[in-house]
Amino acid sequence: METPLNPARSGPARSGPAHSGPVRPTPDAVTTLHPATLARIEGGFWAERRRVNADVSVADGPERLEAAENLANFRAAAVLRTTGDGLPGFSGDFQFQDSDVYKWLEAASWQLADAPDPALADEVRAVVALVASAQREDGYLQTYYQLGAGEPWTELGWGHELYCAGHLMQAAVAHHRATGSRRLLDVACRFADHIDSVFGPGKERDGVCGHPEVETALVELYRTTGEPRYLSLAGYFLDRRGHGTLAAGADRGHDRDPGPAYWQDHLPVREADEVTGHAVRQLYLLAGAADLAAETGDPRLRAALERLWQDMVATKTYLTGAVGSRHDWESFDDAHELPADRAYAETCAAIASVHFSWRMALLTGEARYSDLVERTLFNGFLGGVGLDGHTWLYINPLHLRARPQMRPGDQTAHRTPWFRCACCPPNVMRLLASLPHYVASSDANGLQLHQYATGTYGGGDLTVGVSTEYPWHGTVTVTVQEAPEAERTLSLRLPAWCTDHTLTVDGTPAEARVEDGWLRLTRAFAPGDTVRLALAMPPRLTAPSPRVDAVRGCVAIERGPLVYCLEQTDQPDGLDPDGVALDPFAPLAEQDRPDLLGGIVTVAASGDRLPAPDAGGWPYAPHGTRPRRPDGSVELTAIPYYAWANREPGAMRVWIPVAGRD
Repeated sequence: METPLNPARSGPARSGPAHSGPVRPTPDAVTTLHPATLARIEGGFWAERRRVNADVSVADGPERLEAAENLANFRAAAVLRTTGDGLPGFSGDFQFQDSDVYKWLEAASWQLADAPDPALADEVRAVVALVASAQREDGYLQTYYQLGAGEPWTELGWGHELYCAGHLMQAAVAHHRATGSRRLLDVACRFADHIDSVFGPGKERDGVCGHPEVETALVELYRTTGEPRYLSLAGYFLDRRGHGTLAAGADRGHDRDPGPAYWQDHLPVREADEVTGHAVRQLYLLAGAADLAAETGDPRLRAALERLWQDMVATKTYLTGAVGSRHDWESFDDAHELPADRAYAETCAAIASVHFSWRMALLTGEARYSDLVERTLFNGFLGGVGLDGHTWLYINPLHLRARPQMRPGDQTAHRTPWFRCACCPPNVMRLLASLPHYVASSDANGLQLHQYATGTYGGGDLTVGVSTEYPWHGTVTVTVQEAPEAERTLSLRLPAWCTDHTLTVDGTPAEARVEDGWLRLTRAFAPGDTVRLALAMPPRLTAPSPRVDAVRGCVAIERGPLVYCLEQTDQPDGLDPDGVALDPFAPLAEQDRPDLLGGIVTVAASGDRLPAPDAGGWPYAPHGTRPRRPDGSVELTAIPYYAWANREPGAMRVWIPVAGRD
């Protein structure tokens, strides 16, 4: 195996504070930053979104999983294990439906770490007991195969056994860190031990799963238990990928081969120079690789991760932070192939991007990774869940026409209560439930604030309270609560979108080093010191790269970290946004609207009504033909993209054509 290992450590599960979060590098990890040891979101924008997640989405989870029969499969497997009488049969369409249960368990566990909830704790105990009762004596656990739908470990391309195992491990880590219980952790360790006995050179199986996920889960299981075999196994799966073991790939239910790049099996990770294939799989793989790079100090792996992240950002990421533009195979596209109307932009891919970028921020200490986390969280990710917490989007287009011909089922652009392939809803739940973990970090010199959310954050010997109305207003007030007598550095991320800011300490203008996207303030802090960062956030117009053919000649409206869109219901007389062009020289005006969509800031813009098409006319003309004059001017209202599709159906667009001027 190519991955070098740190000295082995073993022993019982390491307990940690309930707020330790889903990523906890070991003390020996070769990483620049460590997640904050104290992280609580206590008010403001994200507190409200997390409240809805807890009170509605997570609370609804067991009922949804019952209706979709995910839990029924575990009961059937438990009956089979206990009685051995017959095969009850698998319920559902997908081999990997167990993973939805595990993601919900992870979300519920992080929620319990955040706040006691006796009813939720009872639900979690019941589901954990059900999962444990379904596990085979040898440690294997996947209800699809246990219930006779196929033979274990024979469909590595599409069977998703290791993918499901990974989500089980992550749920077990969350459950242990939140509750101190080993019940689910022991289930995960038995499964990991079984996998270790099956996979590897000279063993029954020498290959990888078609859907990465187990890599990052095994690293975190190692971090939790101290068992070095789990880290070695994660390294094996990473190093084995890229050697064509999945090239055939046409398992049960698939009549065509997507090709090795779809599986990220065309090149070893350290040799790859572009992100390819299924977007979620690619980014889960890279998140696991980042965890391995942190624990092993592998410089080639780190260099590859930086190279691949840059390729993704520079050529394959939407303005919203979303990734994966092709409906076919839910995949990354060619460089700059970013159609707005045909964007797939799966919600799970946005979540995977956050996971990858956060690990890169910890690994390198560079703020650019947290810039992308912010953009993705507020836009590409948050648009995936309705404001009510009951409805969801699997895909997240940047343009929807007034009379769209949408694919049915999960790929509709209308919000849906649940999906046949329900990977996205519990994935959203677990990210929102663990969100405080992504806000702050620490190192030997002090504390870093990556995201701005009202709450309390601490690491090392520096603890601060943050108060802000971000993203609506750009003032962030940081009050020191605990500090040593020695100097410490408080680092505040200066967002890449911000062109003007002021910084004061106790009301006096302060100088701070600007370094790698950070404002670094070094001094001997004292409790009560108040640092105030004011980020200017006027509305602005953003132009695409001229290489993005699909939106050339268009602009988008942004304000602070938020991407805006035109939704039909907000326009005069229900005007179709496809019938307007925006005046780039007219001023943009913002307005607080506490009455609209849960409280937002809208942006007003001026534009032209495009002339109506000629009835039955040919829509093309010789180059140089003078275009018809507009049908008058119009005042347009833009709302944050994350809030679209929460009212009556209608057209929407992010990229707006620029009006011509004589």
